[in-house]
Amino acid sequence: MNIHDLEAFIAVVETGSIVGASARLNLTQPGVTRRIQNLEDGLATALLDRQSKPLKPTASGRQAYEHGRRVLCSLEDLKAGVSPQGELNGEFRLGIMPYLSDAALALPLDRLRAAFPDLTLRITSGWSPRLVEQAVRSELDAVAVCLPDGVKPPDELVCDDLGLQSVLLVAAPGLGVPKPVDLAMLSRFPWVMNENGCGFRAFIRHTLEAARLPFQVGVEAMSADLRMSLVARGHGIGLVTPAAFADSPWRDKVEIIDCTDFRPRVRAWMLHRPPAGRLSRPITLFRDALLEGLEAPVPVLS
Repeated sequence: MNIHDLEAFIAVVETGSIVGASARLNLTQPGVTRRIQNLEDGLATALLDRQSKPLKPTASGRQAYEHGRRVLCSLEDLKAGVSPQGELNGEFRLGIMPYLSDAALALPLDRLRAAFPDLTLRITSGWSPRLVEQAVRSELDAVAVCLPDGVKPPDELVCDDLGLQSVLLVAAPGLGVPKPVDLAMLSRFPWVMNENGCGFRAFIRHTLEAARLPFQVGVEAMSADLRMSLVARGHGIGLVTPAAFADSPWRDKVEIIDCTDFRPRVRAWMLHRPPAGRLSRPITLFRDALLEGLEAPVPVLS
């Protein structure tokens, strides 16, 4: 088996096309195709579903991808270990859920770039369940996610518990949410939420449905800043982390809701497959800086 063939296959899986792999590897498209065919011939199985757009691995291809990523990471570990300069290079594929991005994309990434200038960071933003799956399948080197308190990450991952995180309920004063309010009264108002797939949205919906209360999404928006602006303009109740609230330009236009029987909390985690190898130092640095960013004090209810 040729390492260059394996690199070509992994590039195709990660970019979804021969064209993308060609650009990443600085190789001609026929050259990428030839390397994929060599690998398939050596393994005596088809690795790519050529009918799908973008290209996706077959069941055998998925296994080959997971094993192949670990092989390439091991080679990078070897090179890093014997390099006379000791400089860490290559890729660090990091997944961050949107609700952590305000904290995760400032101080931690600044520190990573300062400490490891030759390391290429590839940031993926997505919902926690999807990011956890990608970490299990070795598609991401590490992920920072939030899960409902009591939900444990998969056993095959190294799990650093970053602690319980409060999630603030916020609304514009003009929306007319009572002070204090209970869950039944809260359910009468619309919500400004992320799109389907967001774990926080599912948590709110399940909580209301378990109490046989309605859940109405007034506005659905991906951008955290846009959601806060919509909340500030009275379009519904929103969710925000204390760190994001403290940094939001809209914080003086909204108020924190005190719900007597519903105070949502989630647990933040830093997850990666063992062993971390050459990425152990970047993962530790990012984890510590993220934890520092998440320690913003919870605003006092007025």
